[in-house]
Amino acid sequence: MASSDQIKALLKSFIDKDDSHFYSVIMQVAASEAQKGHIKFAEELKQLIDKARKEIPLSHIATERVPIPISQPRGELSNLLAVSFPSYRMYDLVIPKENELRIQRILKENRHLDKIKSHGLDSRRKLLLIGPPGCGKTMTASVIAGELGLPLFTLRLDGLITKYLGETTQKLRMVFDLMTEQRGVFLFDEFDSIGSNRSLLNDVGEIKRVLNSFLIFLEQDRSSSLIISATNFPQSLDHALFRRFDDIIKFDLPNSRQITQLLKKKLSNNVFDAIDLELLKKNMKGLSYGDITSICDQIYKEIILEGENAMNDQKAVSLIKEKSSFKKTV
Repeated sequence: MASSDQIKALLKSFIDKDDSHFYSVIMQVAASEAQKGHIKFAEELKQLIDKARKEIPLSHIATERVPIPISQPRGELSNLLAVSFPSYRMYDLVIPKENELRIQRILKENRHLDKIKSHGLDSRRKLLLIGPPGCGKTMTASVIAGELGLPLFTLRLDGLITKYLGETTQKLRMVFDLMTEQRGVFLFDEFDSIGSNRSLLNDVGEIKRVLNSFLIFLEQDRSSSLIISATNFPQSLDHALFRRFDDIIKFDLPNSRQITQLLKKKLSNNVFDAIDLELLKKNMKGLSYGDITSICDQIYKEIILEGENAMNDQKAVSLIKEKSSFKKTV
């Protein structure tokens, strides 16, 4: 059950009407219960909180006591942006403590945006996430949107890049205009597609103009939206980009401790009765968070289809090797 400190924190957040902190403490309680093996109770808590957030949006952005609506992009923007309202929370992330603290700071600054702006300052809104595939970059963008109660707008690069002179830049301007009209989290995934180093590009055409325009738009942006760019290839980015971002967060493959943490989140104690945790960790070394999550899902599917007795160490290792072999072929 909740500790005395957590109970006091819940009471204080209720008195202060700090709904975001109230939800955060509840999720800490859920995480604690999950670690104790009370998976069903932890999941019920999480579902209740997610339901409350959806029915009564309480993360009052910029200290305003109004919910942030989801605005479906229309017209030209409908081909450029995919919109969602993520329910992920910090509890769902398995990342190094340093990254967790930096994300918590970003969340805190954006929850108190008006207070910061009243002193002539701006919150950390422009973020660059770098690291290998499957290591939490896109998930982090979803968690930030979920924690702040903001819609997540994901840019469709196939709808942005065109062969016609000036058209791509005009589309990019529409996206930045929307940031002012509709507060949200705007994710530029696979950012190296438009942020490549200009000195390395062979042509002097549309892509260079797009990058130049992006630099200008990013520099001039005064909206309250968060802009998150994510890339697997930071070495290919133009050097001028780095100083335009408020924070650069690096993601790596999970270490042994993080693999354990992720496995305990994804698998129940009943599964560990049949599979040795240390054996899983040993064989999962070098895999990404996404790979491990996929393997955990496959373990559960095997149990559902074949029964609990069908899962053992040999079967689990076979699933891991299957995933590893697949990665080497692509």
